[in-house]
Amino acid sequence: MKKLIVTGCNGQLGRAINKELEGKGYEIVNTDVTDTAPVKLDITDVEQVLTLAREVKPYAIINCAAHTNVNACETQWDLAYRINAIGPRNLALAAKETGAKMIHVSTDYVFDGTATEPINEFQPTCPLGAYGKTKLEGENFVKQFADKWFILRTAWLYGDGNNFAKTMLKLAETHDEVSVVADQFGTPTTAAELARAIAYLLPTDNYGVFHATCEGSCSWADFASEVFKKAGKDTKVKYITTEEYPTPAKRPAYSVLDNYMFTLTTDFKFAEWHDALDEYIATFVK
Repeated sequence: MKKLIVTGCNGQLGRAINKELEGKGYEIVNTDVTDTAPVKLDITDVEQVLTLAREVKPYAIINCAAHTNVNACETQWDLAYRINAIGPRNLALAAKETGAKMIHVSTDYVFDGTATEPINEFQPTCPLGAYGKTKLEGENFVKQFADKWFILRTAWLYGDGNNFAKTMLKLAETHDEVSVVADQFGTPTTAAELARAIAYLLPTDNYGVFHATCEGSCSWADFASEVFKKAGKDTKVKYITTEEYPTPAKRPAYSVLDNYMFTLTTDFKFAEWHDALDEYIATFVK
């Protein structure tokens, strides 16, 4: 049975990957930085990472760990860099030494949001803030140090855990109306869909950078409206501008990704974001 090391196993994507790969011939070594993880692993500690990899001798390392608090990254640069850049570097070094494949998850925030049409994998990167900058450095380290690597850039991820959809549903319990930014556009993507894409690529040698999001696009306000509608909530959405909701970190105004490499090199098809949201509501909203 092929062994996999999964980092960030307690997160939304880590959980989705475990669910997706169950019964498919893999033995998963689940790791996270917390004491509650099956295997406690600090990916920023290169010796910890190398020791585990030498012990497990994995077929692949799937990195789901990240510092994803975009605002906090602005004031926690060193922590963000350690987790989002040094961590992937350490995992890539371990993958190279053990001959493992490396699957690394990145973000639409490596782009600056000035595009006017979906962005493919060959467009120049230009992150606006600390989160995007450190995630881009993580990509670069993976390319530099791993031999067999997949980098999947995703966007607006939500699943079993804390996320935008869950926050909206919680607000709906106490609010008749919520204000949501309507001039930032992207593609809500479920952890389940991303996990399916990872499972698809995992046994292949089709290495490279892939954009990996659900199909279609919307604004955050559109997304909130659809969450309320599909969950049967009466809460209204007030459409506001980014200027009306300032945050410490700048967000890209347009970060709709084109899954060009999936389309060009595979027969894998992502679900349309509305359909993926239906599955999420049916699975996680009681």
